[in-house]
Amino acid sequence: MNNFEHQSVLLQQSVEALVTDKDGFYIDGTFGRGGHSRVILEKLSSQGKLLVIDKDPEAIKEAFLLQQQDERVIVEHSSFAELEQLADKHSVMGKVAGVLLDLGVSSPQLDDAARGFSFSREGPLDMRMDTQSGVTAAQWVAEAKEEELIRVFFEYGEEKFSRRIARAIVRERELAPITTTIQLAEIVKQAHPAWEKHKHPATRVFQAIRIAINRELLDLEKALSEITELLCVGGRMVVISFHSLEDRLVKQFISKQERGDDYPSDMAVTQAQLNPRLKRIGKQVRVSAEEVALNVRSRSAVLRVAEKIA
Repeated sequence: MNNFEHQSVLLQQSVEALVTDKDGFYIDGTFGRGGHSRVILEKLSSQGKLLVIDKDPEAIKEAFLLQQQDERVIVEHSSFAELEQLADKHSVMGKVAGVLLDLGVSSPQLDDAARGFSFSREGPLDMRMDTQSGVTAAQWVAEAKEEELIRVFFEYGEEKFSRRIARAIVRERELAPITTTIQLAEIVKQAHPAWEKHKHPATRVFQAIRIAINRELLDLEKALSEITELLCVGGRMVVISFHSLEDRLVKQFISKQERGDDYPSDMAVTQAQLNPRLKRIGKQVRVSAEEVALNVRSRSAVLRVAEKIA
């Protein structure tokens, strides 16, 4: 077990919004180092249950330690993209009182140079959430065609110099394999013509590669599509996002579920006939200045909450 610490973001606000039934069955789809899970358990009765899920083997080690201390905990080494399958396995489809997703990368993953997430620490170019499977960032950078590099940098990193950076990577990988974080960061740095203030020029590219190889947005879309079937009426979905791409998906999903089924605009239907499934609870919540002062990585976090109504 490593000693890298993680500070859970919007901890009290998210758990307060999530737990409405102390006897209920809850899912923490992104266990991390268990910050949210431990507070959820504090609010549950002896009858409550908490299924914790994570891709990261290190996180799962921590989860099993928590399970040894608390028999209400169920552990699954998996992705939240498999929520429906896991709910079937544990016979809780349509019976879940709440699902929490705390998206993004945890501090232990960022701070451990061996994981390859950080452009400021020398390490192997890995970036996999699950270190036991999948393609590493080094493999992806070596094999992706130039057009794929451009697409990923632009769509997932919102990098306006995606073409210029992709060309530089293709040129450099023909000379020598790109295998370390600092090596890639330096290539991007040299190719980037306009640095954002207080932001490393490789920030957006590293984010884009991480999202691509871990299927983060694809997994989120799949999870959102399954959550409404998992929840019982009155059950809640609580999502913490850390960049605009994630938050946009969550916001649009909640809005669509509030509107209900699509009908032609000229067809007269009642609100009930539209079959809305969710209602939003409150407005989006952002971190306070005090929390940002304690944990600068929390600065972009956005919390959204929705409740199943049918």
